[in-house]
Amino acid sequence: MKASDFAYARAATVADAFRLKAELGVDARWLAGGQSLLASLAFRLSEPSALIDISGLAELQGVARVGDCVRIGAATTYAALARSDIIRTQAPLIAEALPHIAHTAIRNRGTIGGSLAYGDPAAELPACAVALEATLVLARAGSERRVAAGDFYHGLFATALGDDELLVAIEVPVWHPDQQQTIVEVTRRAGDYAMAGVAVALTRGGDVTEAVRLVFFALGDCPVVANAAAAALVGNPLDDVDIERAVAALGSDLDPAADLNGGVATKRHLAAVVLRRALHRLVPPHGERAS
Repeated sequence: MKASDFAYARAATVADAFRLKAELGVDARWLAGGQSLLASLAFRLSEPSALIDISGLAELQGVARVGDCVRIGAATTYAALARSDIIRTQAPLIAEALPHIAHTAIRNRGTIGGSLAYGDPAAELPACAVALEATLVLARAGSERRVAAGDFYHGLFATALGDDELLVAIEVPVWHPDQQQTIVEVTRRAGDYAMAGVAVALTRGGDVTEAVRLVFFALGDCPVVANAAAAALVGNPLDDVDIERAVAALGSDLDPAADLNGGVATKRHLAAVVLRRALHRLVPPHGERAS
């Protein structure tokens, strides 16, 4: 199958992009990396009247430390993020997630903004953004607003992004030494979408877990925050007892549906597997539960 006919325009600036959007109408779509959009065009799952190419806009690219946040331009490619020392040292969860995303060719073209705005429930970066309590900067002609990542995803491929809005940047709180971050997923083959995965951002206070965000992907219609499992860890030292308590609590956090990767029981089993693996990575060395 081939894509239906559409018009094409290349924006020179962000302001020009909004001008083109106003001219071409509500059915025009933004084109950045195109790694998800072009596939959906080929299968006619998406039939826009026009594509507005924003891939070359320097305003939407780059990584910078701004106050207590790392600001990432939405059109920054995965490959550029992987080369960034700021991402490696100040947003380590994102750095750890990047090698899991597809293959080199995709990472050279795909963008963080494209992944976050598309909202594939099996993708790593939406879950990372929610785990890190990132803020998404959404712009329309003449104004912008900020939306917490946890409030951005409403369901399967449904987000808070308006038809006339463009995701222009992501702001991630800077990593601090009392924090631990990791991501674990299970796939059939390297580069495939996850069968199940979890992004973890944990803060330690002395010898105990002070706060933790557990966000699952490929186990719901959008990133799933496991509040009950997290509550089982807070105030405790993070040992085997705590980890199993958190795993047991997943029953009230997750309601996965069967898909091509397995039935509900398989999905629940994989959720427990990835959570155990992730938390065991974060167990303090020589940590023992006090008697």
